[in-house]
Amino acid sequence: MQHTASAGAEVELGVFSLTDVVPGVSTPQRVHDIVDIGVFADQVGLDLFGVGEHHTPRFAVASPAIVLAAVAARTASITLTSAVSVLSVLDPVRLHQDFAQLDLVSGGRAEITVGRSAYAEPFEIFGVDMERYDDVFAEKLDLLRMIAHEDRITWEGRFRPPLNGVAVVPRLDRVLPVRLAVGGSPDSARRAGRLGLPMTLAHLGGSTARARPAVDLYWQAAETAGHPRAALGIGVAAHLFVGATSQGARETFYPYYRAYFAHGRGVHLDRPTFEAMAGPAGALLVGSAQEIAEKLVTQKELFGANRFIGQADLGGLPRSSVLGSIEKFASDVAPAVRSASI
Repeated sequence: MQHTASAGAEVELGVFSLTDVVPGVSTPQRVHDIVDIGVFADQVGLDLFGVGEHHTPRFAVASPAIVLAAVAARTASITLTSAVSVLSVLDPVRLHQDFAQLDLVSGGRAEITVGRSAYAEPFEIFGVDMERYDDVFAEKLDLLRMIAHEDRITWEGRFRPPLNGVAVVPRLDRVLPVRLAVGGSPDSARRAGRLGLPMTLAHLGGSTARARPAVDLYWQAAETAGHPRAALGIGVAAHLFVGATSQGARETFYPYYRAYFAHGRGVHLDRPTFEAMAGPAGALLVGSAQEIAEKLVTQKELFGANRFIGQADLGGLPRSSVLGSIEKFASDVAPAVRSASI
């Protein structure tokens, strides 16, 4: 099934941090730099800034809403999103409260992107049974969506005490946006479509063509459920580095990307594999502005995507390189993608 973005459709572009910490960089410094990156993204005219949530010493942020509030205090227009909130281990009431508060602080710029977590540690810390991984997530997502839409909540489930006519505060004068992050799981893609939620697809490896089936499942499920297309949307999340030239970008980025895989995942990323990932058919957005723009326009066409968000600061990449890449993404890539007629 082909789902093409309409000509001139508005496309949002932004960057995010998963907040990985490398040896030699303190957690306070890392958090300070992440806030500065969000401020800079706003200054150069990007649409989105996201902060991840993790619960191990390898990462600097366990509470995205707090860090995003620091960004909100120094910015004017950029949308502030989690990347992602690990709903599986969180209380939906408290999660909505945190981001509703962020929405008030930021003047209506908050949204929640929820996911199930790729790590086991949060389940151990918060006492959530991984044997009921999907059931817990599905129940909590239903409650979170109810809270976003209803002023008073009467609800009962299996994994949380019931609520009887409870007003979850603060209330907003709009519905707090909720997106579903999907790592490629067919069931997750179907769930997003069936519920009528915008989907953010983590396109972090393999080819663009291999990511297409999850996108098709999303659109098919949404169509079957009768959701209007205007309420839907596909976001694509990828690793990003924009350089002055293709070769220069790859030479700069590769050592840090290799370190990112080695430190965080215990994986050796060799140069040929890296080059294939960064090639025309690969998911990795590393190269010149023209290369990156061409890849994103292809994804806009193939997926019907209306949002792209790049992880810009991984593996200990120097601050100057991160900001330089973000500036090129905003000044050279974004206009080409936004103006592309598909």
